[in-house]
Amino acid sequence: MTDFVSEVKTIPHNDDRIFAMLSDLSNLEQIKDRIPQDKINDFEFDSDSCSFSVAPVGKIKFQIIEREPNKLIKFATTNSPVPLFLWIQLVQAAEDETKMKLTARAELNAFIKPMVSKPLQEAIDKISTILASLPY
Repeated sequence: MTDFVSEVKTIPHNDDRIFAMLSDLSNLEQIKDRIPQDKINDFEFDSDSCSFSVAPVGKIKFQIIEREPNKLIKFATTNSPVPLFLWIQLVQAAEDETKMKLTARAELNAFIKPMVSKPLQEAIDKISTILASLPY
């Protein structure tokens, strides 16, 4: 397994508000316009899952598999060419300041790892930046 970790982001809100928004994927409606249409298509979501198509990979679906209130949200792919886990960690640092880190863990064989490592790290970094800038 290979881990891809974002840098720690500081969000100027308390962990309760952030967790409430991120643990319900139907809130993705608010950021739909920030998703690059040239890279991601067929974006669909409900409260517990989201799916999208990425060329040339195809359709990918993430399902929330664990919620630990105000601390952790874990996702797993249910439809993906590569098994992938993703989790969002939250730590409240002050009344209106929460630290957030995004981690992805993928099962990559030696052949595919050099091809997907850089794009996957860039995706994790971009997603964490978007999540940190949301209007909580």
